[in-house]
Amino acid sequence: MTIFEVIPAIDLRGGQVVRLKQGDYAQQTTYAANPRELAQRYAAAGARWLHLVDLDGARSGSLDNLAVIQAIAADGMQIQAGGGVREEADLHRLFDAGVRRVVLGSVAIRDPELVAGWLVKYGAERLTIALDTRRIDGRWALPSAGWTEVEARTLDELAPWYAMRGARHLLCTDIDRDGMLAGFNLELYRHLADHVPQLAVQASGGVRSLDDIRAAREAGAQGVILGRALLEGRFTVQEALAC
Repeated sequence: MTIFEVIPAIDLRGGQVVRLKQGDYAQQTTYAANPRELAQRYAAAGARWLHLVDLDGARSGSLDNLAVIQAIAADGMQIQAGGGVREEADLHRLFDAGVRRVVLGSVAIRDPELVAGWLVKYGAERLTIALDTRRIDGRWALPSAGWTEVEARTLDELAPWYAMRGARHLLCTDIDRDGMLAGFNLELYRHLADHVPQLAVQASGGVRSLDDIRAAREAGAQGVILGRALLEGRFTVQEALAC
């Protein structure tokens, strides 16, 4: 039986806990929490996984917050982390830092053949394909480089492509809902459940209530990423886990 995963998220910029509105680096909220202490609180509350995003790395292409990620991983929580992964050496740096699953965003969109090779070499359980999307001209477009550039390939092209090549974990954020507390885009997750049922989809972007978590599960998602709603105390990790 597949476990529905409730995954708290910590976005890192300059070693601090931040949130961006719709992926816009100019619309940042910085939170007072120390990222390692926040991760420890989430773990103590019962979360099995933690999602870490290196926002600096997503734009720069380097692992700018690696030291913070390593410190959090050292506490023993299962980490999936990404932002700035461009080449195989970056995978090794994150694995060596204690990351269980590496999240592949821009490189998964721009160089699918390379990532397909990594799936064979490292296994589907070590990698999460992140196809964050935005509806543009009637199609699910795939922005990259910290959501600052739009690629030619679409979600409906790449998600099945990766499913056929053995991918297991797909993280999909509706960028227009990210940080907006407008609820998950359930149409998107129903679409993915219908078209790529072999992928364990992690819903992300817009959660505001426990009902949103339940709705994402009913829509076919096998996990939810929780960011701003937890930081602002709309509900607790314990309450989310009980959904």
